[in-house]
Amino acid sequence: MRGVVFDGERAEVVTDLDVRDPGPGEVLVAVAAAGLCHSDLSVIDGTIPFPSPVVLGHEGAGVVEAVGAGVTHVAPGDHVALSTIANCGACGECGRGRPTMCRGAIGWPGQPFSRGGAPVYQFAASSAFAERTLVKAVQAVKIPDDVPLTSAALIGCAVVTGVGAVLNRARVAAGETVVVIGTGGIGLNVLQGARIAGASVVVAVDANPEKEAVARQFGATHFFPSTSAEGVREVLPHGADHAFECVGRVSLVREAVDLLDRHGQAVLLGMPGAAEEASFVVASLFLDKAILGCRYGSSAPQRDFALYARLYGEGRLLLDELVTATYAVEDFGKAVADAEGGRVARGVLMF
Repeated sequence: MRGVVFDGERAEVVTDLDVRDPGPGEVLVAVAAAGLCHSDLSVIDGTIPFPSPVVLGHEGAGVVEAVGAGVTHVAPGDHVALSTIANCGACGECGRGRPTMCRGAIGWPGQPFSRGGAPVYQFAASSAFAERTLVKAVQAVKIPDDVPLTSAALIGCAVVTGVGAVLNRARVAAGETVVVIGTGGIGLNVLQGARIAGASVVVAVDANPEKEAVARQFGATHFFPSTSAEGVREVLPHGADHAFECVGRVSLVREAVDLLDRHGQAVLLGMPGAAEEASFVVASLFLDKAILGCRYGSSAPQRDFALYARLYGEGRLLLDELVTATYAVEDFGKAVADAEGGRVARGVLMF
C-alpha cells in the first residue's frame, strides 16, 4: 500500500508499505483523508526527534476496515476520526478523566508497519499518511457519516488542540479577552474556540496580512501584524485575560506573557525546538499570572470529538473552511511546499 515514510534524511511516498492485522483491542482503519500539520514537518526538520524509518501523519479520518477481539464501540464500515492519544484507560490519570496525561500514551512508539519485512515506526500512535493504519480501539472515535471525512480529519489535531486549549485548558469564560499569536491551523481553531466560549474581544496577531480575512471569519474581532503594534494595546490597554502562542517561537512566549492583564494566562501551543528555552520577567507573574502548557487540547477525545461533530452540525464550528487545498498523496511534496510557504490553513492528503 501507499504511504509517506521518513527515513531519517528525506520523506517520500512509497508503494510497498505493509501493516499487520488488528490484534485484541485494535482497529484497522482505511484512511480517507489526512491533514498535513507542522508537527509532521517538525519530524522531517529534526525539531521533533523521532526514530526512523517512520510513517508520518497524525491527523486523519477514515472508515473502519476490521476490528480485533474485544472491540465493540466501532465496527467495519463506521466512519472514525483518529485520536493520537493511545491512553491505557486504567491508570490514575485516565481514571481522573485526563487521558492526555496517561504515561502509557507517551511511551516508545510501536512498529505495526513494515517494508520488505523490516519494521517501520508509527508516528504519534496513528501514522495517518498511509492507506491503512492500525490504532488502539480508544483512538478510533466514531463520527456521524454526514461529516465529510476531509473535514473530519482535522478534528484529530488542529481542532482538538486549538478549541480544546480554549475550552479545557484555559477555560475561557464569556466576556473575557483573548490574544492569539499565529493564525495557522492551530491558531484559527483557538480563534473559533474563543468565539464559541463567548469571548468579548479576540485579537489575532500574524505577520502575514493576507490572513486577516480568514482570521475574522473564524472569530477574530481585531487583527494586527505584530504584538508590538500600538493597536493591540489600544484595544486592550490593561492586557488580555488569555494569550495563546501558536507559532512555536520562544521570543513570542515572552510577548505572550507581556500581553497579559492581572490574573492572565499565557497558553503555549507552538512547538519550538526540544532544547530551546524562553525567558520572561519573573516578577511579572506575581499578579496571579500563569504560563500553561497544553497537550492535545487537554482533551478527552471520545467526549470532545463528539462535541465538535455536534457543533459542526449546528453550524457553530467551522471545519470545511479549514481545508484550503486537497492533494493526492503522490503530491506530498507540493503539500509540504504550500504549508511551509504559508499558503494554506490546512492542506489535506487524500487516499
